[in-house]
Amino acid sequence: MTPIVGPMDEERRAPYAPMPHGPVEVGVGPWPGPAPHGEQYDARLLAEGDRRNVVDRYRYWSMAAIVADLDTRRHGFHVAIENWQHDFNIGTIVRSANAFLAAEVHIVGNRRWNRRGAMVTDRYQHVRHHESVVDLAVHLGDVPLLGIDNLPGSAHLETIRLPQRVCLLFGQEGPGLSDAARDACDGTFSIAQFGSTRSINASAAAAIAMHSWVRQHADLDDGAGDDRVWRG
Repeated sequence: MTPIVGPMDEERRAPYAPMPHGPVEVGVGPWPGPAPHGEQYDARLLAEGDRRNVVDRYRYWSMAAIVADLDTRRHGFHVAIENWQHDFNIGTIVRSANAFLAAEVHIVGNRRWNRRGAMVTDRYQHVRHHESVVDLAVHLGDVPLLGIDNLPGSAHLETIRLPQRVCLLFGQEGPGLSDAARDACDGTFSIAQFGSTRSINASAAAAIAMHSWVRQHADLDDGAGDDRVWRG
């Protein structure tokens, strides 16, 4: 039987709690005992508790300290998304880019994008805006630009070796990569599909592509302990 959640329960629950029968609060409460020393700690979080969706390593750290630590070990891949139609997938792609620790995320086209799907992870991720794919290519310099789309002649993601330094470019949910993006790319690859639909969700495709890079290039030796901090 599904438990009934009343108004009082809803008031006690954190607004980002994922399920109605999950914990009332996520994260940790105020720091017990004497406060720890270190510039990374945020005095307000130590006093009030840390309810953010961060790994245990970063509990009670300030946002600036977390970003600085992430910057010491970001991976060699970038992620770029075309934004001509205000694609709602962009926020989710940014969230995945944070999870896989992309070097940067690039928004091409409209500057404004829906941040809801990012779940605040854009604050920990370097996000840049470019008016056009040409501007993106100039910014990247010698970093190869690879498009992800089911185009004739696209290589198979499952059989290629991704460059260690690369920018993965994704198009809009429906039309895919624009003509300008295809012209700017050094190559394109597709994700193997076996059903009746032409394409999978753009954010799902992005996560698959990023994880493919991780499997090929990331340092997965996390050492001992449960609080894993993958090194890149």
